[in-house]
Amino acid sequence: MSMEPRPLVAGNWKMNGLKTSLAETGRLSTLLKERSASCDVLICPPFTLLMELAAFFAGSAVDLGAQDCHPQKSGAHTGDISAEMLRDCGCSYVIVGHSERRADHGESSELVAQKAAAGQGEDLTTIICVGETEAERDQGKTLDVVSGQLKKSIPGTADPAKTVIAYEPVWAIGSGRTPTAGDVAEVHGMIRTRLFERFGGAGQGLRILYGGSVKPSNASELMAVTNVDGALVGGASLKADDFNGIIDAYRADAR
Repeated sequence: MSMEPRPLVAGNWKMNGLKTSLAETGRLSTLLKERSASCDVLICPPFTLLMELAAFFAGSAVDLGAQDCHPQKSGAHTGDISAEMLRDCGCSYVIVGHSERRADHGESSELVAQKAAAGQGEDLTTIICVGETEAERDQGKTLDVVSGQLKKSIPGTADPAKTVIAYEPVWAIGSGRTPTAGDVAEVHGMIRTRLFERFGGAGQGLRILYGGSVKPSNASELMAVTNVDGALVGGASLKADDFNGIIDAYRADAR
């Protein structure tokens, strides 16, 4: 694995997106063709759009991912979707452990690890999310909380080549607030150290994404921070021009 991982800019649409949203993905594809970037690009739409976007992105520079998966391959789990089904839809990535899943559905880090193992078992690259709440940051617990989540959320069978970590401070998601570049550097530096301890030299090549109110106006500063290897983008990924503006952080002619 390369010691300097190729950056990844991933769009998490969350519970947004209808068939009418496909016009925006068409515009994004056009923008990417017009101006190439030295990063990978990923869109994670709601489950309802996976099949259509798989066909749409086939042969393009955009990868397709899902926002969650069940730890089991199949069975009596009404309303859930398995990693095998995601692979069958054309996905190559899956997000697990997003703070909204942890908060809204009570998901533990142990469950996140099971989901990550299931995803990797189907050859999906797993984006494992970690991050502290505002109260935990105010109490000076950020590094302890994130380190603890990281330790418990990475499965024992994890393949470093199929593992991506996303640091998203919960209080920054959708709030318009972002930590300082120094704060991000501190947390990402700790994560890099933990990954090196877990995977040895391969830990230097794992991508660590930053997420939480990333937008075109702050992307270049955040993406320039040491050990930030891309972004996990929420709301700004719903608009082609905004998402492309973030990708600009990896275009030499736009810096």
